[in-house]
Amino acid sequence: MYERMLIKEVQPSMEDIFSTIGKEGEKHWKILDEFFRSSYDIEAEIRFPFGNSYGWGVRYRHRSKTLCYMFPENGAFTVFFQIGKQEVARVLEKLADFLPRTVEIWEKRYPCGEGGWLYYRVLKPEEINDIKELIKFKKKPVR
Repeated sequence: MYERMLIKEVQPSMEDIFSTIGKEGEKHWKILDEFFRSSYDIEAEIRFPFGNSYGWGVRYRHRSKTLCYMFPENGAFTVFFQIGKQEVARVLEKLADFLPRTVEIWEKRYPCGEGGWLYYRVLKPEEINDIKELIKFKKKPVR
């Protein structure tokens, strides 16, 4: 379960990605995609960024700032992003407003300086709002 798209020689299309993540995953992905496109000057590109264990993903970037990667998986997808030390205090201020699962993901983040990397596998629609709020800490929407 949750196998990623790991064949480096075969770049997937968005149709391949949606077929892999399933109808519910596609719905959630498109909600986040629309948020990025309506809030930022976004560029989205399919990449094989971090090696064989991550596989293919879509990088969402506002100008030179990467907001996140979204990695398709069989039946789901994972949003992967970094919260830097400048954003930590603001996240901690609002942590009580997040879902318990989001708090757990925050507490188990992969450390990087004072911040860290968050791996958020989207399984429920209500998690999308938490992801949006965390991304807003990285970069305030431009519109």
